[in-house]
Amino acid sequence: MQLTDIFGFLAATLTTASFIPQALHTFRTKDVRGISLGMYSAFTTGVALWLVYGWMLGEMPIVIANAITLSLALAILIMKLRYHEDKPSGTDRP
Repeated sequence: MQLTDIFGFLAATLTTASFIPQALHTFRTKDVRGISLGMYSAFTTGVALWLVYGWMLGEMPIVIANAITLSLALAILIMKLRYHEDKPSGTDRP
């Protein structure tokens, strides 16, 4: 494995893993008030494009990282669309 691949996989691991806490929190609480629909829509589209780009180049660090990130981002985006009207129990805020 080349040094560039090691850096690619390391960067991919860190940036992809950064989505796991948000996804877990959103799954557990169903609280999506702090998530921007516009930002997550644009981000998810961008990640999908990075995935295609990596696939076209045959660059596995890009493909693997963006496939996983796309799955997490899509899950969060779907929850945002599904739960956007719901309020967590115990709050009186709009």
